[in-house]
Amino acid sequence: MANEALIRSLTLKTPSTIVLLVMDGVGGVRVDGKTELEAAHTPHLDELAARSICGVTDPVSPGITPGSGPGHLGMFGYDPLRYEIGRGVLEALGIGMELGKSDVVARGNFATMDEGGVIVDRRAGRIPTEKNMELCELLQKEIQEIEGVRVEVKHGKEHRFVLRFMEEGLDGRIEDTDPQREGNPPKPPIPLAPEAEHTAQIIKLFVERANGVLQDHHPANTVLLRGISQIPAIPSMSDLFKLTPACIATYPMYKGLARLVGMEILETGETIVDEFKTLKDHYKEFDYFFLHIKKTDSYGEDGNFEKKVEVIEEVDRHLPVLLELDPDVIAVTGDHSTPALLKGHSWHPNPFMLYSKYERIDDVQEFSEAACVKGGLGRFLALHEMPLMLASALKLEKFGA
Repeated sequence: MANEALIRSLTLKTPSTIVLLVMDGVGGVRVDGKTELEAAHTPHLDELAARSICGVTDPVSPGITPGSGPGHLGMFGYDPLRYEIGRGVLEALGIGMELGKSDVVARGNFATMDEGGVIVDRRAGRIPTEKNMELCELLQKEIQEIEGVRVEVKHGKEHRFVLRFMEEGLDGRIEDTDPQREGNPPKPPIPLAPEAEHTAQIIKLFVERANGVLQDHHPANTVLLRGISQIPAIPSMSDLFKLTPACIATYPMYKGLARLVGMEILETGETIVDEFKTLKDHYKEFDYFFLHIKKTDSYGEDGNFEKKVEVIEEVDRHLPVLLELDPDVIAVTGDHSTPALLKGHSWHPNPFMLYSKYERIDDVQEFSEAACVKGGLGRFLALHEMPLMLASALKLEKFGA
């Protein structure tokens, strides 16, 4: 937020409830004349948009393509340029790791490398989680320490895992080894500060040993590391906003980010149905809910336009569960755009709508990129979503006399 001291001084504890529904990567660009949102049949989202005020948000700054961490931090009211949180930390917290201040963690991908050392699939065909567990157990058995530094390998979902190094004096300021694109070799773990040179060498040795362990386990015959990092100091949402917040998400990274800012993680199933049921079951226990939908982003990254449309439509079918709870504030948006056409995150602003009986209504009649860009909120930084939600829930006092 622009001024933490100001927000902390103005927030009130009230019984009003806020629900932030995030369809990860929901924004798109047009294919055959329509984006995924425009192609989807979304009567409930459109009806809500007609009762809301709308706009589009830049997660970090216009033209900047954000990672998931910065994208979510902005929505939660934290300046992503001030609080730069590595993906490794988020993944580790998301699977319940208790991190020490000197621990260095990374988000890992099992990947496929050809005989020439080139990455041909950064996600190893999205191997099943069961296979992931088997490979993590194998790596843990074979690589327990490197030059006196303890190593921990924990499985995540599909191709993802968490790698943790434990020893005093480690430094996480190291570049990713993930080249981000197929057709390139893995990158070396380059230290970004002299203090990180020893840790970079430990990571380099781990990757070499992991390649040896995995050489006969095609398609998961190598590992790529992202978000090499250490846990930062960040104030909680209860401290800054006087909220009692909860997170409903299925993927570890988003649980990790929510835990980092002080949300309680609610156990839920794997489906969108499960997530909305969890919201209903716990609705009276919290005054802020972060409800995260992952598959919009996954199918965008896969370049699967039709499947992304189907996920948006499934969210719309279950939206009445949320509407019947009648929260004081409902916000619907994405953390970033993931157009199927680009098969990755993009710089495009996110559609955003804010419902409250205290908000003005604009002329937007549907929830889409083209409609929201004409909304009453215009184009603004995602950082300002939280003050808008708090104000709409009557949780902010007047500033000044």
